[in-house]
Amino acid sequence: MQFIDLKAQQNRIKSKIDKRIQSVLAHGKYIMGPEVFELEEKLADYVGVKNCISCASGTDALLIPLLAKNIGPGDAVITTPFTYIATAEVIALVGATPIFTDIYPETYNMNPEGIEKAVEEAKNKGLNPRAIIPVDLFGLPARYRMIEKIAMENDLFIIEDAAQGFGGEIRGKKAGSFGNVATTSFFPAKPLGCYGDGGAIFTDDDDLASIMRSIRVHGGGVDKYDNVRIGINGRLDTIQAAILLEKLEIFKQDELDLRNTVSNFYKSNLIEKYKAPYVPEGYLSSWAQFSILANSSFERERIMKTLTAEKIPNVIYYRIPLHLQKVFQKLNYEKGDFPISEKIADQIFSIPTHPYLKEDQQGQILEVLNNV
Repeated sequence: MQFIDLKAQQNRIKSKIDKRIQSVLAHGKYIMGPEVFELEEKLADYVGVKNCISCASGTDALLIPLLAKNIGPGDAVITTPFTYIATAEVIALVGATPIFTDIYPETYNMNPEGIEKAVEEAKNKGLNPRAIIPVDLFGLPARYRMIEKIAMENDLFIIEDAAQGFGGEIRGKKAGSFGNVATTSFFPAKPLGCYGDGGAIFTDDDDLASIMRSIRVHGGGVDKYDNVRIGINGRLDTIQAAILLEKLEIFKQDELDLRNTVSNFYKSNLIEKYKAPYVPEGYLSSWAQFSILANSSFERERIMKTLTAEKIPNVIYYRIPLHLQKVFQKLNYEKGDFPISEKIADQIFSIPTHPYLKEDQQGQILEVLNNV
């Protein structure tokens, strides 16, 4: 059993992927070839925004908008401590300071009620609050209507981190279309993943899109040898774009529905001692992970050992909240500062979920879980 079965997916579209790759090999435009621009157009259309800028990774997708807005030393960027390091790492990379705010205990996404406190914290530290990066965790978009209202009142630029959220929706509006800019990742384990690293940025702001396209290629102007700003080598390679074009088609066609079928089966058959993921009314999750809560860290370890003994893959996302990571010790956060994030980190674990997980495999997983 696979935690995420990429081989089953590949077998479904192998001939189409092979044909796409052969086409790239034939034209030889391995960097910024025609498939890159075709993919950007199709991604923008799917998400419902004017501009899509593909890039080399989800991390670059977060970094490029910060560079485009000249966010740096003396600035603060608010985000959640319950996410992967990349979300806060890019803030530090541009010289700005991450300011954390706690999460909802039901969805594990940022609680907007803590944003204004984070703004005050930043100002008390002599920092200028410039932006906020909410995260669409485990496939579920954050609470953007409330976030956008508070951000507007505090003049905060919003970067939606939809690395896990691609395909998710709020009342028909897709992840990747919230805030001023949105980003996603095409890491292989993501809802829409390639066979290496890749990412994309989405925005309706044409001027900002132009700047970000420049930053993506070393700050190029009229061409790559006319450098008008500091940039990075952030291009998505053509072969990955070719692969994503075929994977996007089946993602839109039925994989998102299959992910929800798998997750709904779990939710309907887990016993009450586990806390299953919560999806608010009007929301759609793309189920990057199916994460559940044990009653304690001790119970979690016992459950995970039992799963492992039965050859059922299991993972913890995330064991250490960012405010307690060694790399951010200089920010002077302490245990107890964000109690919900810390409690969830002690209890959460994830089980296999993907579009090709069979019902009998789910039954095996549920039997082990429900009888621990």
